Amino acid sequence: MSAGDAAPDSKHAKIASAAGQFEALLIGEMLKSVREASDDGWLGGGSDSSAESAFGIAENQLAQTISERGGFGLAKTIRRALEPANPSGSPANQTVQSHR
Repeated sequence: MSAGDAAPDSKHAKIASAAGQFEALLIGEMLKSVREASDDGWLGGGSDSSAESAFGIAENQLAQTISERGGFGLAKTIRRALEPANPSGSPANQTVQSHR
């Protein structure tokens, strides 16, 4: 594998990672909004700062897990929008070239 071949894989991995992190961030903000909007929060009561910190950590972990398991599909949509339609190394392009 040459250095030129590694670049698309690296770019693909970076796009996938950023899209997943973005989706996790949005899910975390949604969970935080729900907790702040209700009296007891979605995780139950707790009004001291240590409870708030624990709830924040739990929300972030839950958001990350939801995103890693497919989330709402936002990361997949972002990846499709940011990646080239048919990179030169894609299987579809190789099939077309091999039939010529």
